[in-house]
Amino acid sequence: MHVGFLVPRLRELIEVDVHCFGAPRSGEPSVRSHSPAPGLEHANAALSTLSVDLEMAAVLEGVQVAHSHTWYANMAGHLAKLLHGVPHVVTAHSLEPRRPWKAEQLGGGYRISSWAEKTAYEAADAIIAVSEGMRRDVLDCYPSLDPERVHVVRNGIDTTAYHPVTETDALTSHGIDPDRPIVAFVGRITRQKGVGHLVAAAHRIDRDAQIVLCAGAPDTPEIAEETRAAVAELAAARPGVFWIQKMLQPAEVRQVLSRATVFVCPSVYEPLGIVNLEAMACGTAVVASDVGGIPEVVDHGRTGLLVHYDEQAHATFQDGLADAVNELLRDPERAARLGEAGRQRAVEEFSWATVAEQTVEVYRAALTRA
Repeated sequence: MHVGFLVPRLRELIEVDVHCFGAPRSGEPSVRSHSPAPGLEHANAALSTLSVDLEMAAVLEGVQVAHSHTWYANMAGHLAKLLHGVPHVVTAHSLEPRRPWKAEQLGGGYRISSWAEKTAYEAADAIIAVSEGMRRDVLDCYPSLDPERVHVVRNGIDTTAYHPVTETDALTSHGIDPDRPIVAFVGRITRQKGVGHLVAAAHRIDRDAQIVLCAGAPDTPEIAEETRAAVAELAAARPGVFWIQKMLQPAEVRQVLSRATVFVCPSVYEPLGIVNLEAMACGTAVVASDVGGIPEVVDHGRTGLLVHYDEQAHATFQDGLADAVNELLRDPERAARLGEAGRQRAVEEFSWATVAEQTVEVYRAALTRA
């Protein structure tokens, strides 16, 4: 998401080649896809990832700056720095030490991903944190870093791509009534996104509201089964529960967000949370946890409501989510005002053009340092 919106704006300022994981991207200029090395396609995901990084690093001769996003690509950038003598810039979207649940998904590969991230960060010429909260986390996790190398460039939102819409066919095709209150969630099924907390809270959310969970791509079979059982229990206890498990297209997401009375982000870890910006850009009030960079996006009392998250008090957090959602459901006019203010803030303060300009300034600083 971040790279997809940032690159077109960067290309208005500099030349950019994109190297990514996965199948070839047809019709996308200067984008090259890379796959795991033969024989490692089905190895532990961390080893498979490192084989992609090796291939990426090998073809980066001639670039002036290598910029990597997430641990998946961090080692490609680090190896490019060593091999080709160019500065390496890292954007910190998340941190492995803050995601211990990844061990469920990667097993021993979590130790490898943590090593890859630590190695790349400590050698990087510049690090971009997507929020002030993320910058604090970076320096806390990697205290040997020079704080002057860690810059804050917040994520952006394309408010021409995310905006209020009137269409409702994506809702009605799933049996959702667009004229009744909707409490929406959009995100992956992972510990980080906290969907289990929302499902638990939904037992106390006003029964007249519909609970729409756009949640797929579970990290592990175990969390998939946990979610299935929890949603089934919720659906048996109250009406109006809709679980959309497929990956929705952006046009469908816009409909869900635009028709929702409240969008809920129950994340337990979130460096910034682009999904909150998407909801705000669609004119929807947000109820979110107060973790990470979320308070830098959701202005409590102005564009939404923040709920304190305490990892030692899950029940209290879940009650807080339900109370905040019910507060806005009881006052739809207030919810609408918060949504309007959120749209305005997204337009005025989170432009991708500004993100691109600030990113290029970081490149220049990294070139100077190198």
